[in-house]
Amino acid sequence: MPTAPVPAPSPVPAAEDPAHEIRVRLLDAAEQAFYARGIQAVGMDRLRTASGVPLKRIYQLYASKDDVVCAFLQRRHERMMGAIRGHVARADGPEQRVFALFDWLHGWFSEPDFRGCAWMNAYGELGPTNAAVAAEVHHHKDGFRELLTGTVRDAGYPAAVADAVYLLVEGAVVAAQLRHSAEPANEARRGAEILLGGARG
Repeated sequence: MPTAPVPAPSPVPAAEDPAHEIRVRLLDAAEQAFYARGIQAVGMDRLRTASGVPLKRIYQLYASKDDVVCAFLQRRHERMMGAIRGHVARADGPEQRVFALFDWLHGWFSEPDFRGCAWMNAYGELGPTNAAVAAEVHHHKDGFRELLTGTVRDAGYPAAVADAVYLLVEGAVVAAQLRHSAEPANEARRGAEILLGGARG
């Protein structure tokens, strides 16, 4: 008589997985430190101290500091895209979803620890010489652009207008970082209103 197959063990829910909790703690510390201080200014010893994760355990989870950087950028990308989609989805109608993009920007720029685009900061430090980091930057920027331009196209505007709105957003991020102000979000929104009004004729 054939032996009954042994059922596969049920996967451990992420919230109950000790390694998951340690990764979250480490990446929380890495994101805060890298974004506030810059990647090259933060060593693995500082991550150990900030996270409370022993250095040996960190290297069991991530083979190198570059791997930690990529993991922090990947996680931040997913959270940011989800936050923008959720905010835009609550707007009343396609055109209002376009303007909701700028409302979300204003909230982001108003955060006390705002230091601009984490991906462009990472690219400025490491991108030209680090293929893995550069790949994460391009992945984020491609996704961010598609989300923004898709929102404008879904409101019935042509691709050229969508591209112009995207550039307004990117310019606002840089201006907000340099000026330490949320006002560039409002200025970019007014520019978008002019663009969309002109496209409507």
